[in-house]
Amino acid sequence: MAGVARSRYRSGDWVRVRSREEILATLDARGELQRLPFMPEMLRFCGQRLQVAASAHKTCDTANKTGGRRMERSVHLAGARCDGAVHGGCQAACLLFWKEEWLVPDGAPADPQESAPAVAAAAAAGPDVPGVLGRAACDRSADPPTYSCQATRLYAASAPLSPFNPLQYLADVRSGNVPAREAARYLLLQGVFHLRSIGVGYRFFSAIYEWLHRQLTGRAGPFGPGGVPAGTQTPERPLHLSAGEYVVVRPHREILATIDARGMNRGMSFGEEMVRFCGQRLRVVARIERIINEATGRMMHFSNPSVTLEGAYCTSQYSQKRLLCPRRITPYWREIWLERAPAAATEPDQSIPATAPSQVRDRS
Repeated sequence: MAGVARSRYRSGDWVRVRSREEILATLDARGELQRLPFMPEMLRFCGQRLQVAASAHKTCDTANKTGGRRMERSVHLAGARCDGAVHGGCQAACLLFWKEEWLVPDGAPADPQESAPAVAAAAAAGPDVPGVLGRAACDRSADPPTYSCQATRLYAASAPLSPFNPLQYLADVRSGNVPAREAARYLLLQGVFHLRSIGVGYRFFSAIYEWLHRQLTGRAGPFGPGGVPAGTQTPERPLHLSAGEYVVVRPHREILATIDARGMNRGMSFGEEMVRFCGQRLRVVARIERIINEATGRMMHFSNPSVTLEGAYCTSQYSQKRLLCPRRITPYWREIWLERAPAAATEPDQSIPATAPSQVRDRS
């Protein structure tokens, strides 16, 4: 059974991002380290002191849908998301991956011997470091242009990870990603949920799951059938929302009435990870118009209105084959799943960019 090579950094640790010259010295001709690209959008974080949001010892394959993947000595940093500036204005705002080689513990003294190859590499590459990485990020000779980023290269930069490998869940707890009690709770729920598929006792195990879910979480389970009949167009209700407005996520039963048996509304899924936000009042971060297709590297454009919401991201508490993934993808929301919230006396001024390419299947 393969082990899990988690980073020495734990969730909550403080690190400093190395200089661009030091990081350039770790990259190959493709601008990658262990097949993971260092993207031009990451240069703005060089030299900054940031907190580790999570150990990225595992992740999820949203391009090929193969499930969980094992990553070598990588982390996610709080607030460090891609702004898409060199990738055609992609709005996916992915949480970036950082290799240990690109970081040092906060307060660690500089090592002159370690910096020497970085200086040589920088001199060989010339001053146009963003340009070098930018040319690796986009093939403009293709029509339409094809982009390369951490999301499109994630499969190549990772290895298969069985959902039955217990070492990953131990790493989840030891890295500080997930409290032990929470990990045990969702592992138990996942086990009971899978009992429904053994061929007998489906209704019995479904009832047991619902009861156990209420006991452990205080709320109903997140699963339910869509109410739109097959062959019928799912409804829409534009709200013309803008960034900064506040909305309330509609109750789960009302959202089920807007999706089909596949959980889709006009090509976009409403998944189990989104149910916990039902009834919450959240701020609109952005209207989403374009994202890069992780499987093809080509830009996709939205034809139906969708938004992202502040603080609403996937925690993989129910995700099949990728339980407790720390990637924190943020889902897209159809406006029919939301209600405009009445204005409060004071509104906090915060912003968390995010989106979720894996949620989109088509644009019709």
